[in-house]
Amino acid sequence: MDAPILTALADPARWRLVSLLAERPRSVGVLAQLAEARQPQTTKHLQTLERAGVVTSQRTGQRRVYALRPGPLRVLAIELNRIADTADRAGATYDHYGSSLDQERRAAAGPGWADGRSFSFHRSLTGNPDLVWRHLTDPALLAQWWTPDDLRVSELVFEARPGGRIVHEYRDVEDTDSADQVAGRAEGVVEAVRPGEHLTYRQSPLLPDGSVAFTAHVDLGIRATDSGTALDVSWRITDSTVESADFIAGIELGFGQSLDKLAATLSHDTRSTTWDD
Repeated sequence: MDAPILTALADPARWRLVSLLAERPRSVGVLAQLAEARQPQTTKHLQTLERAGVVTSQRTGQRRVYALRPGPLRVLAIELNRIADTADRAGATYDHYGSSLDQERRAAAGPGWADGRSFSFHRSLTGNPDLVWRHLTDPALLAQWWTPDDLRVSELVFEARPGGRIVHEYRDVEDTDSADQVAGRAEGVVEAVRPGEHLTYRQSPLLPDGSVAFTAHVDLGIRATDSGTALDVSWRITDSTVESADFIAGIELGFGQSLDKLAATLSHDTRSTTWDD
């Protein structure tokens, strides 16, 4: 975005001049009268606007006449609309989470309040079941998708065998030097493994004091389809504490975003493999 234009338009007096010039070209004297300002001040404001490219001028006899240049304003409007559209999308996600958060906090009346709650997810994925399985169990591949959009994996252990250990720690995606606090940490254990077909594990997000917020029992089934692989995931909640409300409110949105990242990653990997061949 053009900083000089924003700076030039930020002053209310200059904005008034722009509004007047939008109606038609006008001389400095007339602009000063209409803006109820002194002419030397008006001249300085107009010069600032001209340097920013917002207006142009020419001398006509004894007068200098200024005209508005709509092009830079249209470019600015396009950029502002793009920012607003981006904010709309982010705001919808934020509002959705906020609504879920309020609902879950009201429901969290005591220990066990969310026990038995379940969440289901389905994705049609590009790639065969073996490729999908690797993305579900290989820590290096898991790290590419196993967090929502605004987070990044900072520590990951996933031992894909019965009794195998799980550690999933994550930070803000922009906290590249790990200077901020950890956004979250979960620990768990793998329960059942049928490579290329079925995976179950339990995982518990930890509260700041290290205690368990709740336990998620996660069941993942994959099967081949004509177009790739179908992935079905179910979550079942046990051991829920009052403090788990904030975590549980984010499951549907957060894990859904993670699965969308998985789908995008597999699509990219599959295309790359095809092109390489």
